Amino acid sequence: MAKAKTEDMTDGSTGGAAGGAADAGQAAAAGPGVESVLGYEQARDELIEVVRSLEAGGTTLEESLALWERGEELAKVCRHWLEGARARLDAALAEESGES
Repeated sequence: MAKAKTEDMTDGSTGGAAGGAADAGQAAAAGPGVESVLGYEQARDELIEVVRSLEAGGTTLEESLALWERGEELAKVCRHWLEGARARLDAALAEESGES
């Protein structure tokens, strides 16, 4: 159901499961209503388009609210991916420190 919403709100570039099952699991943990196959780059690129649309104006209040809500979802996906990357980096650095 979220996929249909995405296709309605974008130029059709909803992204794919480029990163595989591990990526899908990480994106799914970002929250309900968020596409589980949306990678960081796809979410970031779509978020950029949402911001451009909002900044350009010319949309109805309902359209603007829908864009805002989509932007919030996309920001959560991006934040989740970045937090996951930070956790992996911290774990790798801690492992390296433990081995030294």
